[in-house]
Formats: sequence, C-alpha cells, structure tokens
Amino acid sequence: MSNGSTTQIIESLAAEIGDKVYIDIAGWHLYLSDAKLHTTLAEKFYPILTEEVPSEGQVVEILQGIPIKLGAGRKELPLIDLLPMQCQTELIEVLADFRQQI
Repeated sequence: MSNGSTTQIIESLAAEIGDKVYIDIAGWHLYLSDAKLHTTLAEKFYPILTEEVPSEGQVVEILQGIPIKLGAGRKELPLIDLLPMQCQTELIEVLADFRQQI
C-alpha cells in the first residue's frame, strides 16, 4: 500500500470518527473533528485496523493514552474521561465498519 493511499485511508477514517464521536463537557457536545482530535485517533487506530478490529480493551487503552488539556493546560484529563459511553460504543462501531471497508 502506497504512502498516498495510506494517508487517504487515515483521512477517511478521521472524517468518520470526527463526524460521529464527541466529547461531552457540561452537556455540550464537541465533535472530535471540531476539537481537532479525529486525525490523532485515526493515526493511532489505523495500524491496528490493518490487522484486525480493535478490541474494546485496545480502544480504552488508546483513549486513556490521549491527554486533553482543559483550561489552557491548567488541568489534563485522558480522552476516555470526556467521552460518553455511547460515543465509546459508536467509536468501536465506526472502527469495525471501517475495517470491513479496507
């Protein structure tokens, strides 16, 4: 697979994630594309997707490993703490569907 097509696949995955998954802060839904987090997630999940659909444990581990700065860096939380459970489930579904397409 060429580097160009890999980039396109990651961009496509990022778009899917960004449009369907959001963080919830005080009841406000900030989609990951608006938060500029969708590409980071796509880059982390793509290597796994070339082999298999990530398990729930792998998804949680990756989400725990992405620090999100709040209040201009005064506080930092892992991304998993900002995602509602339904968005975590949606992310797993997006990854499973995407795996079938590649």
